[in-house]
Amino acid sequence: MTTGETDVKVLVAEDDPEIRTALVRILSYEGYEVLAVNDGAAALEAVVEHEVDLMVLDVMMPFVDGLDVCRKVRSRGDRTPILMLTARHETQDRVAGLDAGADDYLAKPFELDELLARLRALLRRVADSDDESPTRVGDLRLDPRRHEVLRDGERIELTRTEFEILHLLMRNEGIVLERAVMYDRIWGYDFGSSSRSLDVHIGYLRRKLEDGDRPRMIETVRGVGFVIREPVS
Repeated sequence: MTTGETDVKVLVAEDDPEIRTALVRILSYEGYEVLAVNDGAAALEAVVEHEVDLMVLDVMMPFVDGLDVCRKVRSRGDRTPILMLTARHETQDRVAGLDAGADDYLAKPFELDELLARLRALLRRVADSDDESPTRVGDLRLDPRRHEVLRDGERIELTRTEFEILHLLMRNEGIVLERAVMYDRIWGYDFGSSSRSLDVHIGYLRRKLEDGDRPRMIETVRGVGFVIREPVS
């Protein structure tokens, strides 16, 4: 059964012809309009020439790698959701993708069902951000419409996934959210105990929120999940 996402255009940038063909086939079957290229330079050209709703970028591509494509796209102020594909499994490599401005990442080899779930989650976040009012916890303010986060009046740049995790926590201030619940709300389903996606995003989110020795707001509740609270002065 297809998703019916006939008005959603996805840019796929992947130099491996087998993977690219498989992605085009499954995304087209699911009802997406697919624009496929085989290198980073072509991806940058496609972004300029076409209005796309999602981007799937391989990290290791000729001419311009996926990380640089992501950086250049974000430097233009383009907030289109980006999913990075990487053959690297080290946390530092995943963080590099998030640092470049990607919203999510998926390590190869991957299950097509998981890729589709992550893309659906990215689309939901875009839709959900259109009709939400600003949220505040202490000196932290989040505005979904503007995709803006301020702490003590200073703007903090977040990826879309970091933004949605923070938004989820702030909407449930003082409530400990279980990991399984957070995976389901952010990605669409729980990827299991072996997945470190949530921990990587939380760690990176904390680093940004705590820059300048600001007090910690996101707490880890061991064996359960995470909670956000206003710091006690």
